[in-house]
This record gives sequence, C-alpha cells and structure tokens, in this order.
Amino acid sequence: MARFDLSATQLRDHHPQVAEPDDFDAFWSGTLAEARRHGDGLERSTVASPMPAFEVFDVTFPGFAGERIRAWLVLPAHRSSPLPGIVEFVGYGRGRGLPHERLHWPAAGFAQLIVDTRGQGSTWGTGGSTPDPHGAGPSTAGFLTRGIEDAHEYYYRRVFTDAVRAVDAMRQFPEVDASRVAVTGNSQGGLIAIAAAGLASGLVAALPTAPILCEVARVIGLTDAEPHAEIARYLSVHRDRVDDVFRTLSYFDGVAFARRASAPALFGCGHLDTIAPPSGVYAAHNAWGGPHDMVDYPWNGHETGEGAHWLRQVAWLQAVTA
Repeated sequence: MARFDLSATQLRDHHPQVAEPDDFDAFWSGTLAEARRHGDGLERSTVASPMPAFEVFDVTFPGFAGERIRAWLVLPAHRSSPLPGIVEFVGYGRGRGLPHERLHWPAAGFAQLIVDTRGQGSTWGTGGSTPDPHGAGPSTAGFLTRGIEDAHEYYYRRVFTDAVRAVDAMRQFPEVDASRVAVTGNSQGGLIAIAAAGLASGLVAALPTAPILCEVARVIGLTDAEPHAEIARYLSVHRDRVDDVFRTLSYFDGVAFARRASAPALFGCGHLDTIAPPSGVYAAHNAWGGPHDMVDYPWNGHETGEGAHWLRQVAWLQAVTA
C-alpha cells in the first residue's frame, strides 16, 4: 500500500472545521433521555465455562427504545475489591462472538463488558445475538446507509444509544468500580467508543483505535475501501440526496463527539489505513476535549499495532485507573 493521505507533520496539525448541526446536543440529549425512560432492567446469568481463572455472565440491558442488547461480562475469578471496568465495542460486521475469544482485559485485572452491535454478527467472527427490529428506506448492502436520509432514523442513532446504555449497565455491577469505567474499540468499535465518550459523563478513559466515520466529508470518497464506500455507492445512485445524507452524517461524525469528550484518551492510527484514513483518525484525536495521546504505526494499515498496541493500551490504562 502506497501512502495516500497527509504526511505525519500534516496529521499532527490537522484541525478541520467539521460542521455540526445547531441542534446536535439537543438531538442527543433527547435521544438518551427517551432511552433511559425505559429504566435499567439489567439481567445477567452465569455461563458455564472451562476457564477457572474467569467468571463469565450472559448480560442483557435496555438500549435504544428499551430494546434488549446482549453482552458478555467477563471477570477475573480472583478479586478482593471492585475492579476497574472496560466496555468493548466490536468491529464492523461482527458480533460479541464467544467470551473466551478476548480474555486479555480480564487477564490484566479488568472487568470487561463485550457488547453486541445490534443487527450485526454475520459477516465474520463467531456471531452475534442482538436483532435490530427497525426497518429502513433504500440502502446499500451493509449498515452505513440504513436510514441515512434522516438522522432520527439512521442506524447509528440506535447503536450509539446502545453504547451509552452499555456504560450505564457496566456501572451497575457490584464487582465494578463505577468511577473507573473506560471504553475501547477498533474500527467501527473505535467510532462507537468515541461516541460513548462524548455522550456518557464520568468515564475514566477512552481507547479508540482506527475509528471509522471521522471527518466524514473528507474520508468518504478518499479511498474505495469498505465500509465508507457504501456511502459513496449510495450517493452514486441517489444523486439528488447528497445534502440530506451529509446533514444526517453531521450528527454522527466522530469529530463532533471527540470535541465533547473529557476523559483521557489513547488513540492508535495506521498511516497506511485505507479503511479508517489517518486524516480522519487524527481529526478526532486533535479535536478531543480532554487529555489525549496518539500511538502511530507508520507502516501499518487497518490492523494498526495489533497485539503490540494492546501492550501500550494496558500499560496506559493501568496507570490511569491506579
């Protein structure tokens, strides 16, 4: 992969004027207030596991419109006090999978909530189990264009609301220190983590890696990689709806949520990433409202630092939550 985006120096100085609708805050405060009117309704059941070092629970909690969202709660079996918690959001097209697949956070002493993404889980991985019972108008294959001509109907309005409610749920577990809850995710999960950090108060940290849908006016059409290509493809057919589409997306741009986030953040960025172009990742990082740092991978694409990056993440988060 050849370099295609801004240079390292330009990325550090990249502060685009990403437009926001005037009613952005009212839109989201109203959305979350409506969701919280459905109450907490947290449920969990113990899952038999061949891993004696961990306790696993199948969790459901009310998300957008009170609809039940599934998650795995994984805890280190040996603990003497409430644990710092980390809420993990997953990549595009996958679901929460199986609880034994991602044990690194509980192995490091954290309570981990692995959240299903509604309607997803059938593209890769080991599946999901949360439906999205909402219809949509015309859309391309995938999720990025579902309801894209109306912010109230857009798919990610439901997903971001689910994310905030996941943070609410994490804070209810007696094994978790509610004052030390962080959010994390890669790719789509990175975007969801940014949205959660901008909408949920009191988080201790955020760790987004390679987030999509940041500085959408630039990244859509910058490369032909999925999933942003879904939106370009939609606009190639619905040529008269460009203004409607970008107005909707202005309520969901990661940069807008980054501006409202106050928790410390550690980002990760691959400079050869065509899926989450580095200029978009840096636009969110540079707009972050709290303390923030970036780990660069100049020779990596969307995989960023993989396991090497997690070592950076866990050392950083252990220091933040100590």
